[in-house]
Amino acid sequence: MSERSAVVVIVGAGMAGVQTAVALREQGWREGITLLGDEPHAPYDRPPLSKAVLLGSADSAQLDIRFDVDFDALDVDLRLGVRAQALRTADRQVVTDAGPLPYDHLVLATGAYPVALPGSAGLPGVHLLRTLDDAAGLRPVLDAKQQVVVVGAGWIGAEFATAARQAGCEVTVVEAADRPLAGVLPAAITAHMRAWYEEAGVELRTGALVSGVEPDAVVLADGSLLPAAAIVVGIGARPATGWLGGSGVKLGEDGSVLADDRLRTTAPGVLAVGDCASFPSARYGERLLIHHWDNALHGPRTAAANVLGGDTRYDPVPYFWSEQFGRFVQYAGHHTDADTLLMRGDPSTASWSVCWLRGDRLAAVLAVDRPRDLAQARKLIARSATVDPVTAADPAVPLTSAAR
Repeated sequence: MSERSAVVVIVGAGMAGVQTAVALREQGWREGITLLGDEPHAPYDRPPLSKAVLLGSADSAQLDIRFDVDFDALDVDLRLGVRAQALRTADRQVVTDAGPLPYDHLVLATGAYPVALPGSAGLPGVHLLRTLDDAAGLRPVLDAKQQVVVVGAGWIGAEFATAARQAGCEVTVVEAADRPLAGVLPAAITAHMRAWYEEAGVELRTGALVSGVEPDAVVLADGSLLPAAAIVVGIGARPATGWLGGSGVKLGEDGSVLADDRLRTTAPGVLAVGDCASFPSARYGERLLIHHWDNALHGPRTAAANVLGGDTRYDPVPYFWSEQFGRFVQYAGHHTDADTLLMRGDPSTASWSVCWLRGDRLAAVLAVDRPRDLAQARKLIARSATVDPVTAADPAVPLTSAAR
């Protein structure tokens, strides 16, 4: 070893990377921390991109969504506009476009990248929504109240459609599946969400395959054309891990870094957090890949503890929220099709919830404008509480009263 002080290098300056740096200092790491960000902007929070930045309540020029972190005070070497290109684990070096960077401990926090429509890369008028620059590029579209086609009726598609309608745009959403959120929620739930689009004045076309993009139009597989001054693509995201090929860091079929339950990777001294990493959950008996803000907030605390020599396990209750069509939608836990679904209220009304039971234990809850249900369910799931299904299905009774 050289005489230089030990250094933790963090690749990725989003929520997961920034929180890792903060957690390291809070937990007592006194040596070097280098934080690499491939964007030129100071680190910022991503959820407001589909809300405040698009609608103008956050001025991107002033970076009002910047993290409230003083990197100088933390003594963090923040390097912006630096992209990691390869990893040499045998030499403990990150190869970047600014040269090689040695590390003693490495934390991968590179996040995920949005999936593009095949053949649409570089086409004018086609937008993704992942970065501050993406959101800034869409602001003129909303300001001009242009006709917009959104490809994908998932969470991000619904959030952008909400913002575009609030801005006065004519919006059409096309979805290849037969319903919105088909990949994450059952038909019994999403059937009621379809009406949200109509109420908001958004045309939702399901079972609509996109075959191509032409100037000012989306071409569907049935030959029909949807006029569009702007096309926004929200068809999913993939872990940003392509640069790790051949490094000794093992990746899953989904491209995620295969971390263990301590967030350690298969390479010595390398950990992974946030959207780029999956981990085994003892709570749910399967490996989870969570592309949500809460995971990027909490995972770094575990990673930091283990960098400092700890042996802390990571097994959170997953949580996320979405604001769409005037509704606040929250989800906690994790469910599969094999779990028992309990309706908690009428989904045709303004507020309702859904519970999933695995055996007699609460596994997950979806709450629409019922924040108390969500808060109580999250605590019950965390302690692996068993619940009475009859009581749990009664929306007039607090969920905590269903616990046995």
